[in-house]
Amino acid sequence: MTSSAAEDPACEVAHGTVPTPAPATEKVLVAVFATPVAQFLLRYGADVGYRAVLLEPDPDRARDAKAGGTVLAGSLDDFPAGTADVVVTDHHRPELGVLLRDALAARARWIGLMGNARHEGPHVAALTELGVPPEQIALVHRPIGLSIGSRTPPEIAISTIAGLIAERAGKPGGFAF
Repeated sequence: MTSSAAEDPACEVAHGTVPTPAPATEKVLVAVFATPVAQFLLRYGADVGYRAVLLEPDPDRARDAKAGGTVLAGSLDDFPAGTADVVVTDHHRPELGVLLRDALAARARWIGLMGNARHEGPHVAALTELGVPPEQIALVHRPIGLSIGSRTPPEIAISTIAGLIAERAGKPGGFAF
């Protein structure tokens, strides 16, 4: 092992010479709405140390997701404030505004919504209609994920997870476009 590898704990973890350190605080990834992207987010999120759960308000979709082995969240109140990274995977659902309002009220650590950066997100109007102030609406990140040209559900999930890792670590990879 080179001296630089010996001085870099991440390198030692990557090579398997030391165990992966436990996170300082619980990390929760809440994928909102049962979609193909949510399936990959939950899988990859668990792989990188998140407690990964699905929040699906539609009982039929929730039942189908649970039958597939997905861990379901009852509500965002199930998690301590500041621990949950909430990723909304469908911006066309009628529950969008209510779920985002609830995520803001639950003091999620980070809230993001999939969507195209070239258009104003439907969440702005939905939250405005619910009386959410503009400074709270501005806390919802959109678009999400690193700008890597992702198009497929697994690619979108990878870019999103990578962005969350960078953001949590205070690194510039983050979500800037």
